[in-house]
Amino acid sequence: MTEETRVRWRLVLGRQADPEAAVQLTTHQKAMDAALGMLYNEDRTANLGNSAPRINRWLRDIRTYFPTPVVQLLQKDALDRLGLKQMLLQPELLESIVPDVHLAAVILSLNKALPEATRATAREVVRKVVEDLQKKLQAPLLQVLRGTLYRQARQHPPKPADINWSATIRKNLKHYQPAWRTIIPQDLVGYGRKGQHVRQVILLVDQSGSMTTSVIYAAVLGAVMASLHSIRTQVVVFDTSVVDLTAHLSDPVDLLFAAQLGGGTDINQALAYAQTLLTQPRDTILVLISDLYEGGNQSEMLQRAATIVQQGVQFISLLALNDEGAPAYDRSVAGQFVQMGIPTFACTPHQFPEVMAATLNRQDPTPRVATR
Repeated sequence: MTEETRVRWRLVLGRQADPEAAVQLTTHQKAMDAALGMLYNEDRTANLGNSAPRINRWLRDIRTYFPTPVVQLLQKDALDRLGLKQMLLQPELLESIVPDVHLAAVILSLNKALPEATRATAREVVRKVVEDLQKKLQAPLLQVLRGTLYRQARQHPPKPADINWSATIRKNLKHYQPAWRTIIPQDLVGYGRKGQHVRQVILLVDQSGSMTTSVIYAAVLGAVMASLHSIRTQVVVFDTSVVDLTAHLSDPVDLLFAAQLGGGTDINQALAYAQTLLTQPRDTILVLISDLYEGGNQSEMLQRAATIVQQGVQFISLLALNDEGAPAYDRSVAGQFVQMGIPTFACTPHQFPEVMAATLNRQDPTPRVATR
């Protein structure tokens, strides 16, 4: 074992793994070890405690000694292991935090408990997370959706007013006739008129405590889809009540702070509300984002889901919309959804564009996720 490997294992396992101090640490490595020890040492003799100055110094130290992904993990562990919710209740501590989706989820779950002095800072942290997600997710989603919608809008053969002459010429160059110095357009390429065919997408999002990060991703992706005129996007969140947040789609941060994260789950009631939104069922995609643990009337919920499918709605069920993999979910309900023809699976935000493209093309999106 090399000395570098010995040092790495020493930092991972902590000082209790080397009581004789056999592994020599540099000054920099000792500082890293101290920062890790405050969080992970079993004896907790020098942990973070409840001291705001101590927490602030620790936040500064981990930003100094570790790369951003590790910093975000350490912050998450501090919240989970030590219950340091005061990190999010004091502006000076909140300003020291490196924003990430998990911290945004905790902030939003504490929304009602945030003191007025902290609220503006908390909102800024969430905005930074949302803007970062938009930078990563917006271009791929728009590219896939625009391409899919454009291909669907092309008509074969197109009406004279709908011929795309530039595309028609390119496609028929092989039919150029030198003797007549012209192209014979054997294949006419067309595109639909603007506003000719609008699809409806309803994101029905479970906002119970286990689904918090999924709500954040749904808000960002919903806002991106809402920018397309060919898709009428609606975002509805639910626990034991249902709230339509479509009016907030122009600002995902407003949408997230309007959500009431936590509480129980009544999928049946949420599906009942979604049914009231259906104007053209066969042109509608309903995306239920939930772990499917029904707290309401499960039998009626399943009957309602079957009715929605029979109406011609393209119904898909996402067990999660995040980067954390398949969550705990109600396998019985998921199995019955699959038997109804409702694709049911967990999905990452980066897979979502392909899922939507497949659904818009009336294809089963499950293989797009399962093969990755």
